[in-house]
Amino acid sequence: MAASPSTARAINDRLALRLLQQEGPLTAGQLKQLTGLSRPTVADLAERLTAAGLIAVVGEAGEQRRGPNAKLYGIVADRAHLAALDVRTEGVAVVVSDLVGTVLAKASAPIAPAAGTGPAVERAVTLVERTLKEAGADRLHTVGVGVPGLIDPASGELRDSTGLPEWHRRLVAALQERLPEARVSLENETNLAALAEQRDGAARGRDTFVLLWLGHGTGAAVILDGALRRGASGGTGEIGFLPVPGTPGLPSATDCGGGFHSLASAAAVAELAGGYGVVAEPGGEPAAGAVRAAVARAGEEPGSVDARFLDALADRVAVGVASVAALLDPGCVVLGGEIGQAGGEELAARVQDRTARMSPLPTEVRASVLGGGAVLRGALLTARDHAQDELFGPAAQGHAH
Repeated sequence: MAASPSTARAINDRLALRLLQQEGPLTAGQLKQLTGLSRPTVADLAERLTAAGLIAVVGEAGEQRRGPNAKLYGIVADRAHLAALDVRTEGVAVVVSDLVGTVLAKASAPIAPAAGTGPAVERAVTLVERTLKEAGADRLHTVGVGVPGLIDPASGELRDSTGLPEWHRRLVAALQERLPEARVSLENETNLAALAEQRDGAARGRDTFVLLWLGHGTGAAVILDGALRRGASGGTGEIGFLPVPGTPGLPSATDCGGGFHSLASAAAVAELAGGYGVVAEPGGEPAAGAVRAAVARAGEEPGSVDARFLDALADRVAVGVASVAALLDPGCVVLGGEIGQAGGEELAARVQDRTARMSPLPTEVRASVLGGGAVLRGALLTARDHAQDELFGPAAQGHAH
């Protein structure tokens, strides 16, 4: 069935905007070439998108080529401002960007566990407002927030879970109250990290893979056939609770001790490093620091304590990877989080080797290239996608005329 003229226009507009997003400024001739549309159609859409305030002439291509064909069109980046937050147990990080995702300002602040819910929320919201001001913007269009814990798929809210501070649950409502014009969306941190690795990192070009998060806690994000899978209650990837061999007991409904968490969380990895006498680099997180130090030295002596520690860590991580492979057969597992990034190719290769011995399903194991920064990157990407969907949609352009 042929599309109606208005639908066809909307499809063409979206196509042109996506190309300008990916390629940067383009001339009408380049747009014609890349879209396959006729010259009059491209001229129409350029006029329409300029009138809607979404694109503007940002320069000329080739000094010697004067005239209308030389005009370079680009997205009006300051049409909307976006923010992304990475909310951790002990603090919060914020970035503010323009509509095309260029970071204009960033900041982070520690939030002490003893701060109290009200002051903690206030500190986080004030940090967002201050960063927005520093970016030279007066309002936010969309805010993406990454949090530890489960998001209820029905309500989009953070589920009540033990071990996470109360201020996490209160933060979204406070942001919405102080930034009434902004759309605030919440997503689990591991899911955001996976989206970032798929778009800009180790899983680029893959539509099926699992991100295994190895940080303060453990988690997994599952992307199958291009879609992020959240599960019936939002709990897909709660791998810390996975019952595995090698732990003192079994996990319970309220405590992941005894599950995969006991093998691969930061505390467990730090304890393992201590057992081998591997000393962490000074400053920073002890587990990731120990892994990084061991990786730096492991190549020098194959049988050294550093190499043996990495082998023992790979044995543990491979239990989780082989379990994931048996259930989902993703073909690729990315080791994310601070520990996954610190382990790099050294750890990933060891884990892949051990997984191959345990599982008949071919599973490539890759190291994260984004590490701890993946959550913030994923939150910004989703905020940008939401904002562009709204602003680049036919309804928004209709209002602009």
